[in-house]
Amino acid sequence: RYNHTGTQFFEIKKSRPLTGLMDLAKEMTKEALPIKCLEAVILGIYLTNNMTTLDRFPISFKTHFSGNYFRHIVLGVNFGGRYGALGISRREELMYKAPVFRTLSELIFDFEEAYRRCWHTLKKVKLGHCVSHDPHSVEQIEWKHSILDLDKLTREDFRKELERHARDMRLKIGKGTGPPSPTKDRKKDVSSPQRGQASPHRRNSRGDRRPSGEKKPADSKAMPDLNGYQIRV
Repeated sequence: RYNHTGTQFFEIKKSRPLTGLMDLAKEMTKEALPIKCLEAVILGIYLTNNMTTLDRFPISFKTHFSGNYFRHIVLGVNFGGRYGALGISRREELMYKAPVFRTLSELIFDFEEAYRRCWHTLKKVKLGHCVSHDPHSVEQIEWKHSILDLDKLTREDFRKELERHARDMRLKIGKGTGPPSPTKDRKKDVSSPQRGQASPHRRNSRGDRRPSGEKKPADSKAMPDLNGYQIRV
C-alpha cells in the first residue's frame, strides 16, 4: 500500500495469526521498504525466532506532547533474566536497549525518563505476553494483556503492576516448558527386571567381604530406592 506522500509501505493487521505476520516479515527482508515501529517489532520477532532462550513480548507507549498524543511500540526481550528492547525510532534512546535491566519496571522507567528528556509525558503502557518461537503458529500475538494508565496509578502501584505482569509471563512460560513429570520414569524403575536381578548380586558380594558374624545394616534395603530417587531427580 501507499501512504498520503506516495511512499509504499506494508499494511499490518494485528489480528493476523503469527504465521501470517512471519510471511510479511519475509517480504520486508526482500523488498527493503521503509518501515515504522510496528513493522520493526514484527521484523524483530522474525529475526529472533531461532533464539529460543530469548523471550519476546510487545510494549506499547502512549505519550502526550504539545496538545497531541503519540504512540510507539517496541519489542521487549528477556535474556538470562535481564530485560531489554528491540525497535526503531527517530530517537536513539526510544528503540534498542541492551538486556541489562534487572526488572521489567527498570526497563519501563528508563523509557519513561527517555520520553521526559524529549518533553513527552508518558500516559499509558500496554504490555503483551511472550510471543511463540514457532513461525507456523496460528496463534495471534497478545498485544495488550496489561493496560496501565499512569494517571490512575501511583508510582508504587505502577511498579507493582509491571512486576505482576513480569511474574505472569514467567508463570506462563513455566507451564509450557516445565520439566516432565517423573511418574512414568518411576513406574519404569519399579517394574524394571534388570534392576531387580542385579540387586541381590550386589548385596551378596558385600556380604562375602564382611567378617563372619557381622550383621548387615538394617537400612541396606533402602539403598536401592534412595539411589533410584537420585537418578530420577
